[in-house]
Amino acid sequence: MDTIFATSSGRPPAAIAVIRISGPRAFAAGESLAGGLPEPRRASLRALREGDGVLDRALVLTFPGPATATGEDLVEFHCHGGRAVIAAVEAALGRIAGLRPAVAGEFTRRALGNGRIDLAEAEGLADLLEAETQTQRQAALSATEGRVSQAIRSWMDRVAMLSARVEAMLDFADEDDVDNDAAAFAAVRADAAALASDIAAVIDAPPVERLKDGLRVVIGGPPNSGKSTLLNLLGDRDAAIVSAISGTTRDRIDVPVTRRGIAYVLTDTAGLTATDDPIEAIGVARAEDAFRSADIPLWLGDETPPRADAIWVHARADIAGRERLPAGRAFAIAQDDGGSGERVWTALHDRAVRMLPRGDAIALKRDQRSRCATAVAALRDPTTDPLILGENLRQARMSLAAILGLDATGEMLDALFVRFCIGK
Repeated sequence: MDTIFATSSGRPPAAIAVIRISGPRAFAAGESLAGGLPEPRRASLRALREGDGVLDRALVLTFPGPATATGEDLVEFHCHGGRAVIAAVEAALGRIAGLRPAVAGEFTRRALGNGRIDLAEAEGLADLLEAETQTQRQAALSATEGRVSQAIRSWMDRVAMLSARVEAMLDFADEDDVDNDAAAFAAVRADAAALASDIAAVIDAPPVERLKDGLRVVIGGPPNSGKSTLLNLLGDRDAAIVSAISGTTRDRIDVPVTRRGIAYVLTDTAGLTATDDPIEAIGVARAEDAFRSADIPLWLGDETPPRADAIWVHARADIAGRERLPAGRAFAIAQDDGGSGERVWTALHDRAVRMLPRGDAIALKRDQRSRCATAVAALRDPTTDPLILGENLRQARMSLAAILGLDATGEMLDALFVRFCIGK
């Protein structure tokens, strides 16, 4: 096993740079540059030297494996964060036999391989590194700290207990107590169904992808209903051309926005209308598709919205004859009304918090939900054969174990760790 090194702190220049060394030659490499190493987990100031030259004066810490972030011996140099300092220390490490620079995600991959974290925690860390909003950070941190893993392991333990009960039934099947066998089988089936319901409840909760991808808010309505004006107001920039000419917007316009820690993608669409113009017809068809697939549809037309769950807004309330709020509308907005944008954002936020994972909830990723669904199907199989029930329980446990990476392939891990930065 190679010993690897990399700068694990932020991009230089910075006040401090943390250079991490992990592997079987970590302590030897630390001694080569710092001389005598301090006691484990105690910082000590050392001069880092190569030959007769001083590279830097740094705090040095040592962490004996396996109780470390990577499960290996680990050394950290807390150096000055200038580019030249970092380059000099890394170059010196690279000249030590048995050391090489780490690749993206290699420290975390070693932590996974050495059992310090599982796949669900590693995926949470990848999401945490990419988090751009507070809600993304909270969900990723929850996964990193093992909330998802704890739930999966609890379900696996329950499956294991059910499997043990089935095995006991099969072992004593020749004792001719049919009534007891039937009661025991029914009890296992009932407990399997209860476990399936518990897992299904988590599957049905809001998915974590909504936090990362952003809730898609699609603004729909007929031509000249104020859609582009509202998009510019909510996005706080002139993203769409506003004109009194019908059909100005012919294709969808997406504007990413973060508001109160929640990510949204605001979408302006072509006006929904009958048309003989083939280009405009394409835009109308795309608008209809976008509105149907929206997480939150905003409707600005005067006729009943195409979706019953749309937020129906009375637009252009500053135009003569449109001052009064018609029945069925949530509220009115007007271009010259400074509170219009806040009213829309309040309605969007109220809807969004019901569609996103709660801070204390278990939020699963798409592939995790798929594997949980496979487990639920196996647990709910209405078999009357104990042998088949035992096989179903085995399949359920394997599906849940895959979430923790117990059967992860090299290709799967490559796809995950390419998302990490070097030094993590």
